[in-house]
Amino acid sequence: MALNAASHNPTAEPTGSPSGPPPAVDGSLKAAVQGAAKDDPTGQNAGGKDKQHNEVGQTVMGEAGKEKTAKEIEKERKKAEKLAKFNEKKAKQQQAAPAAAAAKPKEKQKKASNVDAYEPQKIEEGRYDWWESRGYFKPRFTRDGKVKPEGKFVIPIPPPNVTGSLHMGHALTNSLQDTMIRHARMRGKTTLYVPGTDHAGIATQAVVEKKLMKDEGKTRHDIGREELLKHIWKWKDKYHANITTQLRRMGGSMDWSREAFTMDDTRAAAVKKTFVQLFDEGIIYRDNRLVNWSSALSTSLSNLEVDNKELSGRQKLKVPNYDKLIEFGLLTYFKYPISKDPETDKAAHENKYQGYQFIEVATTRPETMLGDTAVAVHPNDQRYKDLVGKTAIHPFVQGRKVLIIADEEVEMDFGTGAVKITPAHDPSDFAKGKRHNLEFINIFTDDGLINEDGGPFAGQKRFDVRYGVIEGLKKLGLYSKQEDNAMTIPICSRSGDVVEPVLKPQWWMRMKDLAQAADDAVTSGQIKIRPESESRRFSQWMNGITDWCLSRQLWWGHRCPAYLVEVEGEDVDEARDSSWVCGETEEEAQKKAAEKFPGKKVTLKQDEDVLDTWFSSGLWPFSTLGWPNETQEMRELYPTSILETGWDILFFWVARMVMLGLKMTGKVPFTEVYCHSLIRDSEGRKMSKSLGNVVDPLDIIRGISLEDLHATLLAGNLPPAEVERAKQYQKKAFPKGIEECGADALRFTLVNYTTGGGDIAFDIREIEAKRRFCNKIYQATNFMLGRLGEGFKPAASPLDSKPQTLAEKWILHRFNEAARDVNNAIENRDFSVSAHTLYQYWFTSLCDTFIENSKYLLADDADATIRESTKQTLYTALEGGLLLLHPLMPFLTEHLWQKLPRREADKTEAIIVALYPLYQEQLSASAEAEQYELIMDVSKGIRSVLAQYEFKEPGDLIVQTYSDKAQQFLSTETTALKSLGGKYCGSVDVQATKSDSAVPAGCAVQSINADVAVYLKVAGRIDFDNEVGRINKNLESAQAKIKKSQDIMAGAGFVKASQDTQDKEVEKMKDAEGEVSRLEAALKDIERLKLESK
Repeated sequence: MALNAASHNPTAEPTGSPSGPPPAVDGSLKAAVQGAAKDDPTGQNAGGKDKQHNEVGQTVMGEAGKEKTAKEIEKERKKAEKLAKFNEKKAKQQQAAPAAAAAKPKEKQKKASNVDAYEPQKIEEGRYDWWESRGYFKPRFTRDGKVKPEGKFVIPIPPPNVTGSLHMGHALTNSLQDTMIRHARMRGKTTLYVPGTDHAGIATQAVVEKKLMKDEGKTRHDIGREELLKHIWKWKDKYHANITTQLRRMGGSMDWSREAFTMDDTRAAAVKKTFVQLFDEGIIYRDNRLVNWSSALSTSLSNLEVDNKELSGRQKLKVPNYDKLIEFGLLTYFKYPISKDPETDKAAHENKYQGYQFIEVATTRPETMLGDTAVAVHPNDQRYKDLVGKTAIHPFVQGRKVLIIADEEVEMDFGTGAVKITPAHDPSDFAKGKRHNLEFINIFTDDGLINEDGGPFAGQKRFDVRYGVIEGLKKLGLYSKQEDNAMTIPICSRSGDVVEPVLKPQWWMRMKDLAQAADDAVTSGQIKIRPESESRRFSQWMNGITDWCLSRQLWWGHRCPAYLVEVEGEDVDEARDSSWVCGETEEEAQKKAAEKFPGKKVTLKQDEDVLDTWFSSGLWPFSTLGWPNETQEMRELYPTSILETGWDILFFWVARMVMLGLKMTGKVPFTEVYCHSLIRDSEGRKMSKSLGNVVDPLDIIRGISLEDLHATLLAGNLPPAEVERAKQYQKKAFPKGIEECGADALRFTLVNYTTGGGDIAFDIREIEAKRRFCNKIYQATNFMLGRLGEGFKPAASPLDSKPQTLAEKWILHRFNEAARDVNNAIENRDFSVSAHTLYQYWFTSLCDTFIENSKYLLADDADATIRESTKQTLYTALEGGLLLLHPLMPFLTEHLWQKLPRREADKTEAIIVALYPLYQEQLSASAEAEQYELIMDVSKGIRSVLAQYEFKEPGDLIVQTYSDKAQQFLSTETTALKSLGGKYCGSVDVQATKSDSAVPAGCAVQSINADVAVYLKVAGRIDFDNEVGRINKNLESAQAKIKKSQDIMAGAGFVKASQDTQDKEVEKMKDAEGEVSRLEAALKDIERLKLESK
């Protein structure tokens, strides 16, 4: 049994808030508190005010082969043993995973625990369960069930596939979405983040079939449809549990009572209703057309499941189910003899067509000539003018007529100017076949063999036939030559098979009108797509769209609710609409068949095919809210607010949601689309299991050794060679494994990565750096709590305490600006700006500056009024900073916020439902902030000059002013200068204005600006010759860095690197150039000091 999460209490010890559950409140007191909340001018953590502006009585949405050798056997035994150990270790780490996502979580009390060091797992453990048990993830409505006055914010999660565990791309999506949801929740809105998963038809069936073959040596046909589906449901249940565990560990504040699966009952009802309605309206139709066909999987594919492999010329490729490599990238030339008469033609075959006229063609797929029914030439091509209208002899298929046709699309200058036409196996030829009413002959079986229309090659494998056809042509004297040819090979992304265009009767959807409506919704502003470049790309796609093939020859998925009507005594054509009826139930289909064929005896047979996964995914935004049922969610929360996803599925998924949403509901499915960048590895490569660069987010959150990283590779279906290649990358990228970074560091890094620009170059070192940032926040908060003391009582409102010092006014001004900038950044989807602003506020403003200054302001000998004012300011700056940071770092901020004392009468239970800080004019102090910025600049100059001369003991300094204004101001701030000057800052003497800029004798100079300079008394404290040697050594190092950066930037590969990588290298060179300038100035200063000492 796992310990209860983040409280760190021993098992069975009760948990709770720091002060225990709040006492009961009588009616009169409650009314008084609510009245005070309404009068609060700031709205930030006001005592007695519900942070979500909910009124009493509000409603919350309800719960709704061959024998193996001994060596091979021993190798597999060791692999299995290693994998078993890894799985055992992993199981122990995940004992706290939820047993069932649908189970109602138990009510828990959660209190902050005392942890001496920042340990992410201890801080995060159990916090999610506590949030969920309190109902914080559920949408909150007004008393009458309406959306709250502040508005609504709804996100349906892009459902991850149940094919396996989530990767860093999913982590990015979750981090951005949950940042927006938590921000909107803290702004008081009615929020809903809908979780769910996608059945991923072809992907899931392919991986289970591969496992079935690996484990049992069987195919799906060996075990049958029902048994295969049992295997897939078992797989789905396992990986669904993995996915939900990952989502919870990453902190996604989803309402799990509304979790959806694309094949559950509600989604199945939505699919059936949509298909039947669109069929009845003529939008879905039956036709015999070309599809992308995978012989290895025996199914049609969507374009998304096809990878295009570019070849520059001849290349051998591995094709599934072939022992030898197959040649591609070749253009094969051969000749068709022109027919004379049937008897002469038959005899000519034996004599290699001596005395015959020929027409020469070229093809990259010689085997497809078995399906040729024509040769096309341009009507203006004089070479072939006399041949048009004649027929050619097919050398392998007796009786096949190959017509010579004229078509204006033929390019006279390409190849021979004559093109073989295979209407059933080429998209361009398909169109020509339709125009010229040619015969369409399919020569392939579903599993990639040549069928009976292939003449003597029937029953042979297609690529074996490629070589057989060439050999046959040579024997007949019809082969001309082969030459290299650049080409694109379509590869099935699931099986690695070469995809064939094949003619199949399938279900199709007419897209033109639907696409026009979708495009209009974007161009009119009903839907805003960010970044703008993706909006333009969306429009281009919509204008060039073709009809959508809905059928998939799979067993896993939504079976088409279409029924073939077999009329007794009549032939049936499966490719015609007229032979089919559709119904949400078989009874409905029976009724429609009876009406369609009155008085006839009919038998119904449901289509064996399933629907393309994108069909059910296209209904996701509204089916997750209960459609087609009339639900409160559909009435109040539709359309949803935003769809956040990767730009790579903008067309395949986003466009279909828009089209189907408009068609089925009459409304857009969401009002905004944000397309995030794709995550690549640190070398700019696409994430791939075979490369070893796919990282489980949980391995970053909890940490993992290099050995265990290697073990994860054994859990999949990677071939041994790819496992070894993947291990090499892991050794390079993670030489010491991955340290425990926690969810907060992971989330913050991914948000910080998101600029809305190019792809993201993922680097584990960035997350490790953000873990150190988390530690700084943790330690700083504990330090500040210690400074506040046990009896500290924060003011009822941040504005009740007036800051007494310049430092206080400055930090409140900086907090106020951060509140404005972070709110604007999240609202405008400038995610990296929000993360950068928060980092600068916490790291630079609060920790490195104000906390350091507060040490003096809170000293025992400081004025009592200033001490109390500083404490109040410290509390406001600290609590406000935690509130601002919460959407990005939920676990750490909740843990620390629970430690804070509450403002008077404040009963807010958790930071997750506290009110998000907004910009307040009363906290603005631009003039004072400018003055304090000068103090920081001078302090930075003090630290810089002390570091430059490597002082390890306090050094005395002179702050020389050159304007009355600077002198008058800085002379009153020596305490702040000394406080911020660092531990080696000795006495600080602010001297009166001087008209000249002469450097005091024996002093090193650090210029600040035109009004101020800092002098460090170095006479007698340093060895000038040693100092010159040290500086020259550092100078050589800095110059070497510049040279290295210049060489990298001049390299041929630099322009191919990601923009982020290029920017980092440019920044490195700028830093090195600045270092050179500083060191050269220091050398000049040393020479001056040497002359003064003589």
